[in-house]
Amino acid sequence: MIVSNLKTPYYAVIFTTLLTDDIAGYFKTAVRMEKLAELQEGFLGIESARNEVGITVSYWNSLEAITQWKHNIEHTEVRKRGREQWYEHYQLRICKVERDYGFKK
Repeated sequence: MIVSNLKTPYYAVIFTTLLTDDIAGYFKTAVRMEKLAELQEGFLGIESARNEVGITVSYWNSLEAITQWKHNIEHTEVRKRGREQWYEHYQLRICKVERDYGFKK
């Protein structure tokens, strides 16, 4: 699903990944993290594509909301497991979105 109609400015957290060969539990945990993020104050939406390179973009109303999500205990434990087991490499970027537009048929 594509997230649209968000009121600017807002923040986007772009998380790109390369997985290891040991992905046991990864996809189930990714779904759990999406559901947990949805419960966080300040969460606006999420978009994800997982192929050779995984790209997940979550949208937030403030930097404070992003920080609170980062410090969520379950999310912290999953990040640790990701570094130990699932990720060959990841990159995280936080951007302020000043303008947003799109097209839908």
